[in-house]
Amino acid sequence: MSTQLIKAHVRFTAALRAAMNPDPESERGDVPGWVLITLMTAGIVTLLWGFAGEKLRGMFEAALDGVHG
Repeated sequence: MSTQLIKAHVRFTAALRAAMNPDPESERGDVPGWVLITLMTAGIVTLLWGFAGEKLRGMFEAALDGVHG
């Protein structure tokens, strides 16, 4: 009787795992997508810094001067 329960439990657990994660390879994630997002973000920041670097620095210094009085 206990052997049958163990076998049933093993089958149930395997079926549950298969239902929850049908493709074990899908756990790897989308590495090329994240690389693309990171590179695009770096490009946008570099572009903005090139065009508005002095203005951003002035705004930052004005904000710090306002805090210190």
